[in-house]
Amino acid sequence: MTALLDATDTQMAMLADLVASLEAAEATLSSMHAARDGMLAMAGRLAIDIAREAAHPDQGDMAIRTVAAEIGAAQHLSDRTIERRMADASWLVERFPSVWEAQGAGRISGAHARVMVDAGAHPDDAADRRAYAAEAVAIAETESPNRLRRLARRLAERFQERTVSERHREARKGRRVWARDLDDGMAELGTRGPAALIHGMFDRLSQMAHAVKKDNAHAARDAGPDAPPADERTIDQLRADLLADLLLTGTPAGHDTTDGLLGEIRARVEVSVPVMSLMSLMDDDRDVPDAAAFVRTPGDVGCGRSGGSLPSVLPPALLDGTTPIDITTARRLAGSAMGWDRVLTHPISGALLAVDRYRPSEQLRRHLRARDQRCRFPGCGIVARKCDLDHNHAASTGGATTDVNLAAFCRRHHMLKHHSPWHVEQRAGGVLEWTSPTGRSYVDRPPPQNTVTFTESAVPVPF
Repeated sequence: MTALLDATDTQMAMLADLVASLEAAEATLSSMHAARDGMLAMAGRLAIDIAREAAHPDQGDMAIRTVAAEIGAAQHLSDRTIERRMADASWLVERFPSVWEAQGAGRISGAHARVMVDAGAHPDDAADRRAYAAEAVAIAETESPNRLRRLARRLAERFQERTVSERHREARKGRRVWARDLDDGMAELGTRGPAALIHGMFDRLSQMAHAVKKDNAHAARDAGPDAPPADERTIDQLRADLLADLLLTGTPAGHDTTDGLLGEIRARVEVSVPVMSLMSLMDDDRDVPDAAAFVRTPGDVGCGRSGGSLPSVLPPALLDGTTPIDITTARRLAGSAMGWDRVLTHPISGALLAVDRYRPSEQLRRHLRARDQRCRFPGCGIVARKCDLDHNHAASTGGATTDVNLAAFCRRHHMLKHHSPWHVEQRAGGVLEWTSPTGRSYVDRPPPQNTVTFTESAVPVPF
């Protein structure tokens, strides 16, 4: 390949300048990230000092939450994100100061620092950590973070005070499962656990997938020309389908109660879908039929001609008010659901008007879950069905139990509201105005409803 050999002297000089400029920019970014970590660590220390001087019984937990909420609201970030960053920054600055200093000087990147801190998390002796960090920084200055990871782990083993077995027993306490939303109606399910079990689960899924693929191939070969299409799923797709089948239909025999209650538990999700999207017979990505427009009015849902114009593409269904999912899946869930909440919205603005059912039950709770959709603290995304409904003005002091005095707060921000200087007032339309401990004001509005809205038509449509 001679492309660069054919470059002119001017082009090569430009390339050299670009490389040098990018190198300088990366060093500057590393320095700025280190400066941010220093300030976050200072914020965490300030919260601890406030709690210590006031003799808080929670050892500073609520003070840290309050400070994190103040910073998060100012930066339009979740306070959980800020609290996690504060903890990570404190760990880096206080336990690995030489690594932090190297990042501040631009000699290593933030990615290098994270690798070294993760690998050297276990040594408790300060002298051991200093010795480990000195050698790790020297390696990091000449290696990529990916190469550094393996070398840093090997280096850290020399300074471990506990055996692998002892550390594994402690690490097992951190086993967990989590879900993360993706685009296009997809999501990821992750798990952290003992390596032997995780690899064993993957191997069993793989064996099952290969057995299914082999059996389906034999069945298709023996079925003749009139047989249905052969199963063309890949091994990866079969593993995913088998995992969903096992988790959604299987019974955890090793953990079931004496009454077999775990086998009776069924998966639960919340899906909101515009009725027109639900009723449309077209494919998910097709336009709405011209024959009729489904009109949602404040009092009813009907079918007929409208004087307004309808969006050319109907909105998708939403899982937990945030993740779009395909209409086919929404229809299947609707067909098997025991009951649905009807969310009535304004046909022009799309604002929530009411929530009801044929047989109303806990109507106010349903109304608030539909209105709020998530925790109403700025930056928080915990879905409303996992939140508490709290009086903004306490019922004990005369606060009314109505939608104009109630809002959904996750347990974390419910506690923050009652046990910190954060203050909230509810305005018209479900708007919440928060005041932070430093006097800053933040407004949180109910998320827009997942609905169809109409606009005035230039030409009236005759009935």
